[in-house]
Amino acid sequence: MLALAPAIGVRLTWLIVLEVIGLELLMAVTMTAFGVFVASHIRRMEGFSVVMQLLLFPMLFLAGALFPLSGLPGWLTVLTRINPLTYAVAPLRDVVFAAQHMPPAAAEKFSSSVTLFGCTLSTAACIGITCAFAAAFLALAVTGFGKPD
Repeated sequence: MLALAPAIGVRLTWLIVLEVIGLELLMAVTMTAFGVFVASHIRRMEGFSVVMQLLLFPMLFLAGALFPLSGLPGWLTVLTRINPLTYAVAPLRDVVFAAQHMPPAAAEKFSSSVTLFGCTLSTAACIGITCAFAAAFLALAVTGFGKPD
């Protein structure tokens, strides 16, 4: 096993790097489809960047990319569960943190498990949900651009 970043204590293998790249590509496709969907409903080009910043920054903060999702109030937990980025970030955290060989207490603190309707979702389920969001946004974008003015 070749450690890519031993100087700072982060353990990454080539397999983990490839998994992260694949998950990032899936997240990029999903967010691009979301952007195209939003663009299909905006008439002025200047408004697109404003709307996207107003939507994407809160989505990023509510996805668990910067802060763990555990211990949130109920209303905020609901917002995280309807956020497509939540289901794209959770597998990334799982892949990277699983390779770090952390003590159980630290692993519990950084756990990225997403619960939906009382069930804890697996990494594969989160990837499937992200794919479903990508397909839905792409379908909505196609129908949005298909409408005549």
